[in-house]
Amino acid sequence: MSKTLESPPNHQTLKIIKLSITSRLLLLSLILLWRILIDPYDTSSPLNSSCLSTDHQQQERNVIQFPRIGSAIEDSVVWDGVYFVRIAQCGYEYEQTYAFLPLLPACIVLLSRTVLVPLVSVIGHRAVLALAGYLVNNVAFVLAAVYFYRVSIIILKDPEAAFQASILFCFNPASIFYSSLYTESLYALLSLGGLYYLISGASNVAVLLFALSGCARSNGVLNAGYLCFQTLHQAYDAVFIKKRACLAVKVLIVGALRCICSFIPFIAFQAYGYYNICHGHSLDEMRPWCKAKIPLLYSYIQSHYWGVGFLRYFQLKQLPNFLLASPILSLAVCSVLHLVRSQPEIFFSLGIQASNGEKRPTASLSTLDRVPESNSSRLKEKSSAKMQDTSTVRQRKQRIKGDNYDVLLDEYDSLEKLRYSSTFIVPCTLHLLFMAATAFFVMHVQVSTRFLSASPPLYWFASHLLKSPGTGKRWGHMIWTYSIAYILLGSLLFSNFYPFT
Repeated sequence: MSKTLESPPNHQTLKIIKLSITSRLLLLSLILLWRILIDPYDTSSPLNSSCLSTDHQQQERNVIQFPRIGSAIEDSVVWDGVYFVRIAQCGYEYEQTYAFLPLLPACIVLLSRTVLVPLVSVIGHRAVLALAGYLVNNVAFVLAAVYFYRVSIIILKDPEAAFQASILFCFNPASIFYSSLYTESLYALLSLGGLYYLISGASNVAVLLFALSGCARSNGVLNAGYLCFQTLHQAYDAVFIKKRACLAVKVLIVGALRCICSFIPFIAFQAYGYYNICHGHSLDEMRPWCKAKIPLLYSYIQSHYWGVGFLRYFQLKQLPNFLLASPILSLAVCSVLHLVRSQPEIFFSLGIQASNGEKRPTASLSTLDRVPESNSSRLKEKSSAKMQDTSTVRQRKQRIKGDNYDVLLDEYDSLEKLRYSSTFIVPCTLHLLFMAATAFFVMHVQVSTRFLSASPPLYWFASHLLKSPGTGKRWGHMIWTYSIAYILLGSLLFSNFYPFT
């Protein structure tokens, strides 16, 4: 494997682990501080009616040894966390609960019935479910930070910028959600992990992780775009470089199957909802969405119960929420424009032009950045060696005939991973652009902060600003100020059941 695709040094990875754990402990301290100083706006979170199904009504029969500790943990369950704990405890009881995908509840149930089962008699079953959720999400965040750093090393080819971007991710403005009973941590882990393995050549592992991300959050299905990008480049190489039409057909078929596999968990959950709500009922008794040509439960719930839809949030009374989301949306737009302006040939050709041997960048996002001297010399050596390899392959291509042609293909394959690693900035940026547009025009716009918080280009662009002299560096410091302010504001409002993104 090429050096650019090797795992980063262990000591740097350990630093990222320590920083991510530190950020979680700091956030926990802030939450405890605000909970002590301020009374929650809504104190109904401990209320817990019996499950509708009799199969789940025998969990709280035992005497609890430390009810106050259990009650304190239950009090911390707010906003969407109430739904996730309820689903883990009672299953999917109501139509609107199907808006919350099953991966986090499944992890909560698994942990509460294995590792944490001795605590049920100590703090109570519902408190154990909440504790399991907190453990799952905080561990997932630490692992997500590691994968973020690994992906950044590969794409930026600049350890200093990658490390700086990873620090920003550890202290991102949506940090409160990564340590709460939300799906941000699992989604980030599976998406970043899938991206890392896809770039590294472990495509099957990537497909599995992308599929699971679609079982954590609905926007996880967008990760199929990375698979499409890989398929596009492989098909281009097969047709125009290797001159093998049959290989191109094979690549397209395999790519299509991988994309379908990444959709399966989300589609299966929609089918599960259809079976539970629609199956066995007459047309008069069916819910409206059951009668649709494509009975998609998730979109109906979002529209019917939460008012999500194109331009439906464009109301004067929602102006404060647009202002709340403006920093992250502005950062997203600037991140996209930076790539478009600095390397338009890569962006508008979807990386195809960069894959051509005539023009192949040695770095993706930071081509115009000032690279440290030690890294610069290494990059020049790699670039020189890389061009020599390309020239050698072209010369051999003219000489090799017949059966020996497979040798040429193997040598080209050795260059593919390096080429893809430099152009994977394109799908990452397109992914961010699509999600930002969706958040602005379709969703509740205040959700943008956490919705976009797992997008790497945000932090890559911020690290670029921090390395830039003059005005750029000041903007980078403003991004740090924005993150810290939202961490403080989020830990204050969200943990006390006040509205925040």
